[in-house]
Amino acid sequence: MGGFFDGILLHQILQWHHLLSGVEEARQDIRVLILTDGLFHALMYVVAAAGLWLLWRSRHSFAARGADRLLFASALIGFGVWHILDSVLSHWILGIHRIRMDVENRMFWDLLWFVVFGLVPLALGAYLRRNGMRGDGRRISKGPVGLALAVLIAGPLAALPAPNEGPIMIVFGPGSTAARAMQGLEASGGRLLWSDASDMVWAVDMSAGGDVKLFYKHGAILISNSIFPAGCFNWTRV
Repeated sequence: MGGFFDGILLHQILQWHHLLSGVEEARQDIRVLILTDGLFHALMYVVAAAGLWLLWRSRHSFAARGADRLLFASALIGFGVWHILDSVLSHWILGIHRIRMDVENRMFWDLLWFVVFGLVPLALGAYLRRNGMRGDGRRISKGPVGLALAVLIAGPLAALPAPNEGPIMIVFGPGSTAARAMQGLEASGGRLLWSDASDMVWAVDMSAGGDVKLFYKHGAILISNSIFPAGCFNWTRV
């Protein structure tokens, strides 16, 4: 859940960073950032599937006294540990990204995230695990089902495409040509607003409607509803 939360909120909704946004070589090519983000999301699907499988394997222990609180406490601990490790390793040791790349005081946001989503869930989970285990198990059916539903909902949310209306950003993959991209523009009914020097990153107006997913058939590897220079694109060199 920690990985899905990070990917959905920071990469897609707020668009504060990419996985390798702190690596200068990767920042030179937005397609490298997109590829590594995609690999990160793919890994999170594998981790989520493994977690659901382990949850299913341990289903016979759910009737034990206080098992619902133990499950909730373990979920909080795992969520907190994820963000603590991400902060220490990714932000401060490896430096591959920070919570916000578009601000001067990056450490403030790192520490805020570390405390709110790392230390607080970890401490709450540890407290519940130690002091909250006096339940009678009668509500246990809700715990595993709720946790499984949260994972099953987060997965599809992480894969949602951009909407069909309004301005969008489109990044074309290696081997794509401007002519092929223009064919996608005509097929989708969009209007070109801006392109970078390589003609591989476009801003397109889709306010007239049409099917934005048609760009994928014409070489697109990313379709985002964040218009340049908002979100991650405002500090990425293209």
